[in-house]
Amino acid sequence: MIKITEKYNCTGCHACANVCPKECINMESDSEGFLYPGVDLKSCIACGLCEKVCPVSNKKDIDNEPQAFACYSKNEQVRLESSSGGIFTLIAEQIINEGGVVFGVILDKDMTAVHSYAESMEQLKAFRGSKYVQSKIGEAYKIAGNFLKKNRKVLFSGTPCQIAGLKAYLQQEYDNLFCIDIICHGVPSPRAWGKYVSYQESHMGSKVQGANFRHKDKGWNRFSMELEFNNGTRYIQTLDKDLYMQAFLKDACLRPSCHKCSFKTLHRQSDITLADFWGIQKIAPHMDDDKGTSLVFANSGKGKLMLDRLQNLIVSERVDIDKAVCYNPAAFRSAGENPKRGAFFEDIGKLPFDKLAYKYCSESIVITAKRKMTEAAAKVLKKTGLLHAAKKVLK
Repeated sequence: MIKITEKYNCTGCHACANVCPKECINMESDSEGFLYPGVDLKSCIACGLCEKVCPVSNKKDIDNEPQAFACYSKNEQVRLESSSGGIFTLIAEQIINEGGVVFGVILDKDMTAVHSYAESMEQLKAFRGSKYVQSKIGEAYKIAGNFLKKNRKVLFSGTPCQIAGLKAYLQQEYDNLFCIDIICHGVPSPRAWGKYVSYQESHMGSKVQGANFRHKDKGWNRFSMELEFNNGTRYIQTLDKDLYMQAFLKDACLRPSCHKCSFKTLHRQSDITLADFWGIQKIAPHMDDDKGTSLVFANSGKGKLMLDRLQNLIVSERVDIDKAVCYNPAAFRSAGENPKRGAFFEDIGKLPFDKLAYKYCSESIVITAKRKMTEAAAKVLKKTGLLHAAKKVLK
């Protein structure tokens, strides 16, 4: 029987709940809004499957040699509507065209992030773009497993821990499964997101009907949060001024496991890893037009083959992976824990979201992000022996 004694040991991946033959594990929300497994002891038969599939307790060592690429879609509209370069959409379309099924994250009518699946091009649109809130897997692993057993091609996208959870749940490899994960900063609390949505609805006098966490009205580097309301009004604010983005990027509302992540590594279980290519202006400036460039890791033979199939649809250039991660340290480093995190969640039920954010997330995001990136880049350069050379170039 699975038992969570330290919250940083549970990612909320739902693998245990999906695998339970008696369906006696329910994912229950804690005071911070994160889901953890709760076991109905009366129904439990002590089969041990829940413990067997926990990806944190049974972490796999992956031996691969990922290749890194700078990429973006030649379809300007897809690229504009995507978080970075639009590569996810192109891969998803390949799977749909072959009669497959694509799993990803949508925001439902209540603005809750949930995993769902698409079987048509039209349905894919809801998956496009980042959702900066932890998604609820629900029974997505079970559903994906059923499609795989019917020999349908399945693309499953999610955070690294969600992909690890899927692989652990399946307990075998499938040739018709293709997995995409992301370079994940960390997953914010659904309660914090709900609190923010309620604040905006109260402020605007209308229900939120849509959200875009990465609107590019001010460009890709300085993206905006966009909310659409039922009364036709629209809210849009850049990442350094939006209250929710302040809480997210200041690490005030992340899941405990994100601060001790077991899946931050360059050796991943996914076939493809996608991310924003921060630092592209330094590494391949000719591919930086502030419209969004993806950093892509091809982690497996299937991943490399997929990129080859997309060559006519993308602009792509192979890059040095060590240099790329200098500017993208979240690939291998856990998010730092904000010292005010505990106080943030203690007050989350007491203060409106604006006062909560002003109280605990007042330092400039831009200053904080630049400092973190500089510190991380220096560590990587030192580790790879490039620090001395970098200093000479800067001088």
